[in-house]
Amino acid sequence: MKLAVRLVDIAARGVLLHQQDAKTLGVFPGDRVVITNLSTGFSIADYVETTSTLIKQGKLGIYHQSNEQLQVKDGESVEVRVSDRPVSLDYIRKKMEGERLSREEIKMIVTDIVHDNLSPSEITAFVICSYINNLDIDEIESLTRSMVETGDRLEFHTGPIVDKHSIGGVPGNKITFLVVPIIAAAGLLIPKTSSRAITGAGGSADLMEVLAPVEFSAAEVQQMTQKAGGVIVWGGATNIAPADDKIIIQEYPFKIDQIGQMIASVMAKKFAVGADVVAIDIPVGKNCKVHSIPEGRKLAQSFIEIGDRLGMRVECALTYGDAPVGRAIGPALEVKEALAILEGSESPNSLIEKSTEIAGIALELAGKANRGEGSALALDLLKSGKALKKMKDIIAIQGGNPEITSDLVKLGEFFHIVKAERDGYVVDLNNKSLITIARVAGAPNDHGAGLYIHAKPGTRLKRGDPIFTLYAERKWRLEKALETARTLRPVIVEGMLMDRVPNQREWLPSKQRNNGVE
Repeated sequence: MKLAVRLVDIAARGVLLHQQDAKTLGVFPGDRVVITNLSTGFSIADYVETTSTLIKQGKLGIYHQSNEQLQVKDGESVEVRVSDRPVSLDYIRKKMEGERLSREEIKMIVTDIVHDNLSPSEITAFVICSYINNLDIDEIESLTRSMVETGDRLEFHTGPIVDKHSIGGVPGNKITFLVVPIIAAAGLLIPKTSSRAITGAGGSADLMEVLAPVEFSAAEVQQMTQKAGGVIVWGGATNIAPADDKIIIQEYPFKIDQIGQMIASVMAKKFAVGADVVAIDIPVGKNCKVHSIPEGRKLAQSFIEIGDRLGMRVECALTYGDAPVGRAIGPALEVKEALAILEGSESPNSLIEKSTEIAGIALELAGKANRGEGSALALDLLKSGKALKKMKDIIAIQGGNPEITSDLVKLGEFFHIVKAERDGYVVDLNNKSLITIARVAGAPNDHGAGLYIHAKPGTRLKRGDPIFTLYAERKWRLEKALETARTLRPVIVEGMLMDRVPNQREWLPSKQRNNGVE
């Protein structure tokens, strides 16, 4: 069937057919058609939506992303025919039924995800069936290799190449901003590709964007790493493991992070950047992705085994995850805190200790320190100012201002200090609630939004003492965040006397107790 093109300004893939034309072709919403540019002979397959009003009969609406490939103009004629169903759908159904997938079947699914041959709902089906019927270690390896093979790779001619990763779930976990410059200051290369936040208040890429651009090609990342020793960039712009972002987007509405897909996601990115050694941070706590040390050890062994299969030395650190790392949550606040430490500040200690421990593991794996001595070397590189110098090199190579200091980092214009309503001690912080409040305030999209915690667990407070300060770039967001904070109570303050239970016995005057006899 020949139809006239109408370009539709929707930033997605897909085509829009009039219901009558769809009926003539024999297709329904979600089916696929092949569209051929009659001028060039180039064809693409795309999935169908139908309408009775937006497109007239005889017209074909083509979305922006689809036309980037097809390259047709308004009014031109195209050939439209029914497309075959992707065979990868049969493999997804196979996994739904609890069967194991072969390497070739997983490779076909990943290839179709990368080439947009699967619709968002079909990718969601793969995510959910992998969540319900867990991927085994062979399937995880296959998924990891397929993610790498369908994207770009970095190739360095010197080594060892170092990388680090945190599986997330802890607010304020800005250790990348200390670990990367420490590793680079030791003379090693660390091409750190990072994520943007999906459910958190700021991914490493969101934070780095406060200081410099983060979107570069794989070739640019390689060149910058060779010159500066390291980078902190957004992995989504590099075409490194491109299937990963497409899968993560479909996980987001369900707030799930399937273990097998998470391992494949992490290890694919490390393998694709040419990492030889990898230090992985696994926070453990009641509000983390990993709730117990035995669970953390099991996950660590899976990371290590996949690393062995790919020829990477991997070591994992189980870290305390029941409180934020440092005191700042939100892009600009976290950058300000990290820069202050690079400049010589000795607090917060939780951030310094965790960063130097993770960096120390990487330094030991890379042969720069003996076992057990890596954290001391990392701390020396931090305190000597060498890590700060490297961070300035990294900011400069990515196009930022290397003269930036912690004092110059701009926070949200609107702020409110939340104070203690009673004397007492901070007995608990709720990580999930803290993240929720920071996001309501505007983080991570509004870089200046977030919160700064003045009192962590164990701190003694008097009535009126500050607990945390909320920041926002827009007044209405600050007000909304305050409402959310009042509801969620992210910081629990209690007195030493939590309750008083009276003795239920009725005490009488002594004369009455003794019948008047003293």
